[in-house]
Amino acid sequence: MYDYILFDLDGTLTDPGEGITKSVQYSLHRMGIEKRAEELTSFIGPPLRDEYMRFCHMDEDQAERAVALYRERFNDIGIFENKVIPGIPALLRSLRESGRRLAVATSKPEVYTLRILDKYDLHRYFDLVVGSYLDGTRESKPEVVAETLRQFGVEGGSRAQAVMIGDRSYDMEGARANGIDGIGVYFGYAQEGELEEAGAVRVARTVEELGEILGVYE
Repeated sequence: MYDYILFDLDGTLTDPGEGITKSVQYSLHRMGIEKRAEELTSFIGPPLRDEYMRFCHMDEDQAERAVALYRERFNDIGIFENKVIPGIPALLRSLRESGRRLAVATSKPEVYTLRILDKYDLHRYFDLVVGSYLDGTRESKPEVVAETLRQFGVEGGSRAQAVMIGDRSYDMEGARANGIDGIGVYFGYAQEGELEEAGAVRVARTVEELGEILGVYE
């Protein structure tokens, strides 16, 4: 049984696909690169700078420019082209009622994360919200998970009581780097087999199955 449960945001609590892909599309268009939004789902999950460099073969300066353009659209439009994954509020409520301590641990900038949680009335379920900074620091998932565990005061043997839940390999890697379990969810954006290959100890294909794994649903 896990006492400390860390949740990724994008693809795990909410479905941000429209807002992220359209904002990436906008940034690329401004840089003379034309892509369909459907081609850009790999940007959901990893740090944006890393994905611009990987997907578009940009150097660091180009990636910084792309992130700045992305934010032009995302700040007020893309951030709310989003929706809560069905069943998530009920699961969070059940976990809170069972006495678990919950955190959001995301590579998304913390200022955006807080706005999204407040917009969709999810903030009240969480003890902690930990994200990255707009300047690109604390952006990798291992760093985010480490900071969340530090704020919880979870260390040493008590790490067996903590788990990271997410829909991408980066979430599982963040868990593994910090010596905690990772549970992968396939109702987000993972490719088949991605989560197991990244070290997930369990996977769930529905929110209800995740609740069963966490011991709040029968």
